[in-house]
Amino acid sequence: MAPRVQFYHNAENPLALACELASKAYASGRKVALRAPDAALARQLDQLLWSFEQQAFVPHVMAGTPLATETAVVIGHAESPTEWPHTEILFNLADDVPPGYERFRMIVEIVGPSEAHKQPARARWMHYKQKDLPLQAFDAIRREAL
Repeated sequence: MAPRVQFYHNAENPLALACELASKAYASGRKVALRAPDAALARQLDQLLWSFEQQAFVPHVMAGTPLATETAVVIGHAESPTEWPHTEILFNLADDVPPGYERFRMIVEIVGPSEAHKQPARARWMHYKQKDLPLQAFDAIRREAL
């Protein structure tokens, strides 16, 4: 089955939005892969997941660690090929189309407000559209469909 693709446009803080959406997915029993553009932002995601919401605990580890297959939320980055242990939801914060995206049930693309974020997002949208994947766009600020 082909993945569904959702784009969240104009995210003022893409990392915070990724943490919020990953927390909600985890709370509903889903397994999540978070893909950052680089190792530094992957570490930021890791730190943010520990502290972004006072009452929530989101168990997470970095991809490639021994506990990755047993942990609901796994963080990786585009600079290093990642073998994701789960294939339910992939949150992509990187500028490229994630390798192996076809294995996931859902891809969530989080796009910042700057033109530097929008240009690569347009290319990803066109890639998914050419593959005839179901696409849906949301405004990240208002949290409504576009």
